[in-house]
Order: sequence, then structure tokens, then C-alpha cells
Amino acid sequence: MSLYHHFRQDEHPFVERVLEWTARVSGRYERILTDFLDPRQAFIARSLAQREAGVFFAEYGGYGHAERVRGIFYPEYMEPDPGNYALALLTIRGSNQFLNLEHRDYLGSLLGLGIKREKFGDILVHDSYAQIIVAREITDYVRLNLTQVHRVRVTAEISEPEQVAVPAQSFRRLSFTVQSPRVDAILGDVFHLSRAKVVPPIQNGRVKVNWREINDPSYRLEEGDVVSFKGFGRFKVALIGGETKKRTDKNRGRCL
Repeated sequence: MSLYHHFRQDEHPFVERVLEWTARVSGRYERILTDFLDPRQAFIARSLAQREAGVFFAEYGGYGHAERVRGIFYPEYMEPDPGNYALALLTIRGSNQFLNLEHRDYLGSLLGLGIKREKFGDILVHDSYAQIIVAREITDYVRLNLTQVHRVRVTAEISEPEQVAVPAQSFRRLSFTVQSPRVDAILGDVFHLSRAKVVPPIQNGRVKVNWREINDPSYRLEEGDVVSFKGFGRFKVALIGGETKKRTDKNRGRCL
């Protein structure tokens, strides 16, 4: 069986890139630093590194249990230290403390500056400020250009790595029965929407499963899948009980 059979079609380009990196480490003894990876990409990187003799993989996102991380492929004698991940912590403060900013506001402002998503990691949102972990090479660009988030004037300043503050996350557990674990059915129950309200957004690319866009309303969810619905939030499928029972953990505080 081909190695690619273990991965979805849309993941094949990333798999090819990882295989190229592992070959360079194995053949040339290089140390390779990646951009930020989502959890699925980090899983693929770890899996493929383990298949190659003499190739190791380590990851770090600025704090323990970070969701988005930079990875390093390396030969055994080049084991990395935290400084090798080239991360910076920026603290963002606004001029209007009465207007609450959300994760999507910060994300949209960063993308609006032309910054690719793989160049910054988790966005940690607090009541009166936020912290963003970025690739060190874009630190000055963000500091100079991130001056507004939504309608709020902001400033971005470099903080020391140990000043990172991780917001508490809360989950609401839901349990319900559906005829099949199709993504449109589960989304409808989680967010209390009719199928007519769910199907068009799926087809228009507003739904991701395990950080990958899906366009098929009949896509079947499995235990452990993380589903995000743009504009509504996200949830994780915690348990499948028999053929029809689905239990989800709905995230009430995100820090992607």
C-alpha cells in the first residue's frame, strides 16, 4: 500500500514537503525549521519523521500545549533548544477598553496585513488585551503595521516569552442522537440550525474538519474530529455511542 493512502488527497502536497525535509535531514544532516503547523500537520510531521531512521522531530508554539507550533526536523546530534524555534511574543492593547475584541477580529486584522497564517501561531485573547505568538522574522512588520483591530486603535509591543498568559477555556458538553454522523446533521444540532442554513456554508467553504476545508455536507465525522464553522465557533467530537449517538465538546473560549 502506498504511503499516501494513509492521508487525505488534499494533504498529499504537505506530505510531499515533509518527505523532502526528512530526506534532507537523513541525507545531508540538515536542521530544518518549519512555519507554524496546525495540529493535523504536526501529527503528519511526527508520523513521517518516525519512519525515517536518524530523523527526529520536535515542536514548540511558545508555551506548553500550544495548538499551533513550529517544528524542527533534525539529526540526533543537533537537538534543538527553545531559541531555535525563532518565536516572538507580542502583546496587543487597544485604546477602547469598552469594546471587546474577539479571536476573529485579531485574526482578520493580521490576515488583512498580508501575513500568511503559517507565520503566526496561537492568538490568546483576554478581556482587555491579547497576545500573539509570531515567527520572529515578522515581528517588526507586525509591530509597525498592526495599528487597528476591528474599530479599535491598538499598539503591539514585544513581551518576554515567560510573560505569556494562557486564557482559561471552558467547554459545554452536548449529547444528542442523529440518523448519521454527517457533518451537516451534527452542525445543525450543535448550533441549532436547520439543514437549509447549514448546507450552503459547507458548500461555500466555511466549515473545516481538523483544520481542512470540506465542501461535502455528507462528510462523516469521527471521534476526535475538530470542526470549525466560520462565524459560529467550533467543537470536538468526543464520543460516538453506537451508530447514531454523538457527543460533542463545544469550545466556549478559543485560543487558536
